[in-house]
Amino acid sequence: MKRHVRDNYFVVGEGILTRDDKHKHICQRPSTEAELRKFRFSRLGPKGQAISQELRKALAEAMTTAQNQPDSDSPKIPAGFTYLGQFIDHDLTFDKTARALGEHVNVDELVQGRSPALDLDSLYGRGPNDAEDAKFYSDGIRLKMGVTAATPFPDSGANRDLEGFDLPRVGFGSKKSERRLALIPDPRNDENLAVAQIHLAFIRFHNRVVDQLALAGIPSADLFNKARELVVKHYQWMIRQDFLPRLIDQATVDDVFTHGRKFFEVSQLSHSDQAKQSYMYLQPGDMPTMPIEFSVAAYRLGHSMIRGAYQWNRVFQAAGPGPIASLDLLFTFSGTSGILSPDGDLNDPESGSFERLPTNWIADFRRLFDFAEAGRNDLTVDEARFNLAKRIDTLLVDPLQQLPPGSFGGRDTSPTPLDPERNLAFRNLTRAEMVELASGQQMASMLEIAPLTADQILNGNGGVSLSGLPEEERDILTSKTPLWFYILREAEFNRGQLAGVGARIAAEVFHRAMEGSQTSILRDPSWRPSLVPAGGQSLPPNTFRMVDLLLFAFEDKGELLNPLGD
Repeated sequence: MKRHVRDNYFVVGEGILTRDDKHKHICQRPSTEAELRKFRFSRLGPKGQAISQELRKALAEAMTTAQNQPDSDSPKIPAGFTYLGQFIDHDLTFDKTARALGEHVNVDELVQGRSPALDLDSLYGRGPNDAEDAKFYSDGIRLKMGVTAATPFPDSGANRDLEGFDLPRVGFGSKKSERRLALIPDPRNDENLAVAQIHLAFIRFHNRVVDQLALAGIPSADLFNKARELVVKHYQWMIRQDFLPRLIDQATVDDVFTHGRKFFEVSQLSHSDQAKQSYMYLQPGDMPTMPIEFSVAAYRLGHSMIRGAYQWNRVFQAAGPGPIASLDLLFTFSGTSGILSPDGDLNDPESGSFERLPTNWIADFRRLFDFAEAGRNDLTVDEARFNLAKRIDTLLVDPLQQLPPGSFGGRDTSPTPLDPERNLAFRNLTRAEMVELASGQQMASMLEIAPLTADQILNGNGGVSLSGLPEEERDILTSKTPLWFYILREAEFNRGQLAGVGARIAAEVFHRAMEGSQTSILRDPSWRPSLVPAGGQSLPPNTFRMVDLLLFAFEDKGELLNPLGD
């Protein structure tokens, strides 16, 4: 399942929503087997009315060609959180039953394995004891890491192989594309270099936890399970305390995690609400589903946070010997979307001279996350070299007009898609039409939230202006605003954080995904973080942030967080 390629949704109680060869919405009646084999989505709100393909094209073009005006009042979110969000998305939507279906996956495993949960199955797969997934592990306990490839550019610092700084790769096969494949459960985590390096950081995190537990005397027979539990709980804590408050209105996050969910798969509803939302009423033992309103709209906030280029490391930056790391280059130096090589044709997966990540493309994590938050000013860089995420708003950087075909399954299997199908905004809007997604106004009414005004929708607050559209199109967009666009508009009026409809949907889905995980901090309310970086300095009580995770994973060493140096 690649990130941008989903062409059907199994919505519980409705069927399989897809499109025919004329791009018209259809609903297929599933068989029992089809139900079991599909990732389980649900519908939180009512069905909506589609806008025309021509209007979707016009809106997508406006969103990806206008110039963003930075909002100095917005929270300064380090750019690493953009791609941490993508990593989390792949964890939520990972299907650990995809391989070997019909061989040794029983019905209970199918239902569990196709439910959204925050349990890092995109990192672990089905574990080292699974015959198919044992290949991800070096010794049945630790996860494999890869070795970068020496390159003479720009100097001797990059002209060396470095172990532990690339994802593990298959390394054999008759084709370069086969040998370049990342040896990880979810190939989507190698569709761009930023998410690949974050996945690598989580591999290191797990391995460091294993080492620490082994030193504490945990028997080898228990080591993997103990390590995984500790990793998952620290990961969930980081999401709750660090990731979510940066992107979502704090008051909404606190309300949901303190008082529980009000709308999505709640365990207790009033009689009248049960009549209205009986299909969302949570029965004992129910596995989580994923609302299409979250998957197709609210959690696509990360697309707005993407920059067109990054100050990546000392080589690939504005003042470096190489070019600045453009978004196209981050796709290029991956195994799923790219060719891991500076030469060759991105659309030809057999071209290019490298089959492992070149050493000069290793991430400098000091440029992606702010280690001053952990009191480590010695691991910070100046403002000119630090990367901030773009403000969450209705503007996407223009490289997203032309996604590389490999990012949505376009290479090898089909002709290169023509415009506008390579435009990410158009793909998002079309996917919403396919599943008859509710409008922003419909969801605001259902969630009992005051809707945006027509003026707010048309003119926004530092985002794209729709005033240039014909009056008829403006009237359509202000009366049935596509939910994804509506949620981004809400963020413009909340200093670049999800608010209102978007905040409520996202916070409740994250809460349910944690609650429904096999390992869950919500079901173990007395649990608190226990890991500290290798230096041994204590953390504030109840604290575990992404920077703390990275410090622990990279042994509190600057030369590991940034092996190429300054």
